[in-house]
Amino acid sequence: MHKSHKYLIILMAALLTGCSESGKTYRIAVSQCSQGPWREKVNQEMLGAQHLYEQDVKVSIVDSYDDTELQKRQIDSLANCDIDLLVVAPNQAEPLVEAIAKVRAKGIPVIFFDRKADTEDYTAFIGGDNVGAGKAMGNYAVSLAKESGVGSSVLEVTATMTTSPAQERHQGFESVMKAHPELAYTSIMSDWSTEAAYKVVKRQLVLGKQPDIIFCHSDFMANGAYKAVKEAKLRDRVKILGIDGRLDEGIAYVQKGMEDGSYVYPTHGEKIVRLALDILTGQPYERDNLLPSMIVTPENANLEALNSKELMQQNHDLITIHDKLENYFGLYNTQHKMLIGSLITIALLIMAILMIWRAYVQTRKATKQRQDLNVEETLFYTNADSRTLRQVFETPKEETPAPRSQDTIFAETLNEAIRKHMGNPNLKMEELGEEIGLSRVQLYRKVKAITGQSPVELLRQMRLQRGYVLLTTTTKTVNEIAYEVGFGTPGYFSNCFKKYFGKYPMEVRAEQG
Repeated sequence: MHKSHKYLIILMAALLTGCSESGKTYRIAVSQCSQGPWREKVNQEMLGAQHLYEQDVKVSIVDSYDDTELQKRQIDSLANCDIDLLVVAPNQAEPLVEAIAKVRAKGIPVIFFDRKADTEDYTAFIGGDNVGAGKAMGNYAVSLAKESGVGSSVLEVTATMTTSPAQERHQGFESVMKAHPELAYTSIMSDWSTEAAYKVVKRQLVLGKQPDIIFCHSDFMANGAYKAVKEAKLRDRVKILGIDGRLDEGIAYVQKGMEDGSYVYPTHGEKIVRLALDILTGQPYERDNLLPSMIVTPENANLEALNSKELMQQNHDLITIHDKLENYFGLYNTQHKMLIGSLITIALLIMAILMIWRAYVQTRKATKQRQDLNVEETLFYTNADSRTLRQVFETPKEETPAPRSQDTIFAETLNEAIRKHMGNPNLKMEELGEEIGLSRVQLYRKVKAITGQSPVELLRQMRLQRGYVLLTTTTKTVNEIAYEVGFGTPGYFSNCFKKYFGKYPMEVRAEQG
């Protein structure tokens, strides 16, 4: 069965059931160590998996932007936000140990993703096999060296060695190099950036230490090595290898001849959510979960590009279906409530009949009393002196407020409710409907009739417009503004902003001088 068909069947099953059997919403918080296309892909996969499984789950993501102290504070805050499980990609291995210990002390399960902290006090790990990745690229380097003849020299440019991926990738690659003493192997530490790797390789070339093969810990870094080698006009004599294998990076670099090989470092955000749910629902799970992968070479790069593009489209489709499901769930819940409401209505009708009879009896008594007062009222309203006195209690016509349409009142009420809750990234349409006294379906129809947009589209538009105002009138960062107006990730805010205004937030900020 095609994967996209399988996902659709699962989603339709979720639609029919409406929610989890237990009625429990599992709240999963994610602490990302940094930004970048690879991590943005993981984030989108996790968000897309919220309706992929039978349990009701809500994923919230925060980013520490390579700031370890910020990540420690974020983890402390998340632990106090009534979450069920925490997923962490540590920025550094040792400094987060204390923060993780506080979370575990509260009984909250912790999943390490991609990276580990220097502690055994965690629930599970899931991510690529970094040692295996290093070994795979080491063996590939050996095969390339054999093709070019004896005496080949190999340069490894490592990432920041305070992170577990860098340590493990170096461990795997070095173990292969030690098994081949015929190769002249050198390892130099850099960081994860393109610029730093460029400087390391350029310095080696300036010193006359030209390697035959350069292995970098990421495709970002490999791009820096490529620039240095190209400037030296040595590209045809130096092989360049990297890791990550994204469609728009490693795979594209191999297709364009900028790299001679990359290792697809898997994301699989949906498997992170599945592992979290297995832990939370008491299902069997493995403590260490290594995601399989493969090497991208010039021979298979085109095929891998096609496969990656298809998987990315499937994830985009999942997120689209997720948005539509929110509307469908609202319709289902409304119908369910209508059935219960019908039963309640019958009971209320019986009560109403009894109350009407009682009111009829009381009305007859009141009618007689009003007849007695009618003569006195007539005299009061026809007497000249009484008319003058009565005018004191009347409101002058010029002070009477102008009539307002129901649509105007509704629009003002909805506008106030949206602005009140705009900063909540988890705001649901049924919650917004309850705020103004409408069901989800009634809210959808009313908003659609007045604005031509769905409530979700209107909410997104108002968030973007508010974000534009903040960009042009405050000094807040794009990330701060994204969270303030209710976007789960700054990257998603930037993409939506570009589609709506035709410019990225930073372009608008730059225009302000």
